[in-house]
Amino acid sequence: MLVNLNDVMKIANEKKIAIGAFNVPNFESAQAIIEAAEEKNMPVILNYAGVHESLMKIEDAAVIMLHFAKKASVPVCVHLDHGSSFEACIEAIRLGFTSVMIDASATSFEENIEETKAVVRAAHSVGVSVEAELGHIFASDIGIGEGGISENAKSFANLDDIYTSPTLAKEFVEKTNVDALAIAFGTAHGLYKEKPVLDLDRIKLIKEAIDIPFVMHGGSGLSKEEFQTAITNGIRKINYYTYMTLSGGTAVFNHLKSFKDGDNIFFHDIPVIATKAMKEDVKKAIGVFSFNE
Repeated sequence: MLVNLNDVMKIANEKKIAIGAFNVPNFESAQAIIEAAEEKNMPVILNYAGVHESLMKIEDAAVIMLHFAKKASVPVCVHLDHGSSFEACIEAIRLGFTSVMIDASATSFEENIEETKAVVRAAHSVGVSVEAELGHIFASDIGIGEGGISENAKSFANLDDIYTSPTLAKEFVEKTNVDALAIAFGTAHGLYKEKPVLDLDRIKLIKEAIDIPFVMHGGSGLSKEEFQTAITNGIRKINYYTYMTLSGGTAVFNHLKSFKDGDNIFFHDIPVIATKAMKEDVKKAIGVFSFNE
């Protein structure tokens, strides 16, 4: 059942849970995510991230994601993750995506507002929901500095320059009319080299300032308790990918270790093994996000 982000965020708000948003860089990922969501009987978000363009072009991903979304027995949102520009968001909308993220967080606050407003205006006119980002969410695989913050964070004077400000979040949402907001409170994309320092109370402070669905990026690697505290405090969408794809790769590796020289290895068996492992990992994540695990 194809829906937009507002539809699944309504379910998340009513149940006080978070909906998982899982990246789709290939057919097998989409299959694993949808099968997991159907077995858990929970809504899900299929993400396409531009960083995976070398693995699958967006026009090919759109066909696969929309196919699985439309035939699913649960609500499925097809979402552009970290859209780099107005043009990228418009391309996704034309391809049939029901939700887009415009990520102008690297620009000034004023530029972020203006670019987000433009995307919101265009997307809302055709029933597409919009996520934006305020604050700085780094990539952990480029190196973790002291206190679990990425090396990039050292260019900032203090954590308040990195984390999302409740005051600015309120102004940003009021001026852009965005549907969901990705906020920074200490998580990072990728594998953590050190434990991150999370400011989970900041989520509550932002929630007191502005009441819309908040998004956690860089969710992989946190404990069940950290996930669920963040959800209780106001997170309603969690982007999760690294450990999902790692589970698939690990399953394939362990399977191939049993082979000896001269054994036949058929490629068609490998995607099946990876898909099964990814499905189980996604089911576990959905269980945590919905407080059923």
